[in-house]
Amino acid sequence: MASHPPLSTSQYCTLAGGTAFGLTETGPFRAANEDNFLLAPALGLLAVADGMGGHAGGAIASTEALALLHAFLANAGHDADETFAPGAHGAHGAAPLQTLAAAVAHANARLYQANTALGRPEGTGMGTTLTALWRPVATGPAYLGHVGDSRLYLLRDGLLSPLTRDQTLYQQALDAGRTGALPSRNLLLQALGPGPVVQPELRVQQVAPGDLFLLCSDGLHGDTDDAAIAAILAAARDDTLHDCCAALVAQALRDGSRDNVTAVLLRCAG
Repeated sequence: MASHPPLSTSQYCTLAGGTAFGLTETGPFRAANEDNFLLAPALGLLAVADGMGGHAGGAIASTEALALLHAFLANAGHDADETFAPGAHGAHGAAPLQTLAAAVAHANARLYQANTALGRPEGTGMGTTLTALWRPVATGPAYLGHVGDSRLYLLRDGLLSPLTRDQTLYQQALDAGRTGALPSRNLLLQALGPGPVVQPELRVQQVAPGDLFLLCSDGLHGDTDDAAIAAILAAARDDTLHDCCAALVAQALRDGSRDNVTAVLLRCAG
């Protein structure tokens, strides 16, 4: 079963507000890579998607979700310098968040339509997580959109902080204070594609010089703890992002990951 190639190749990408690099690895236990990632410097957009669905459905879903997100934002019909300038729509950046939410809804609707056309009942068929960081103005904040259990982290002043929350039954059980036997970590509460509506987690994130953002699939964070991730990211510089991505993938495989592993890094200009 063939994988869909990444939408972006593993090479350095210069954004107006920083430098990015991404890497995805099938791993030794999967026949195909259903992860994908996107680096779109002209839009200030980075995203990771982790597909599911079998029979290449996961690879199709992750690839299409990223392509649909990119196309929607690219064709939003806005002048980024005016419409998305800091303060143009209030301190909380309502207009860019609404645009990002609409882009996620659009991607979900198209994938759901594809599942419906294939006769897949609601709640089944191909699907994908989607975690995106969009900074349309280099001097402005970042806008975050998240569905599923891929993650977005921020390393600032040596402290690693998760900026997203896993939308899983496992996390829901932890939040409810359940003890004893817990659900499997990979049972998603929602994903793009299986249902007609999703409710993405949306957030405005202020950016400081030297901030390091990590977007990753659960193939990385599922078996590798945050302390190990932070230790690797501590060595990140503009010219070592490729080494850090490779080290993250290698660490995940050493820690027992049996999934595809994807890591995307953005180091903001200092």
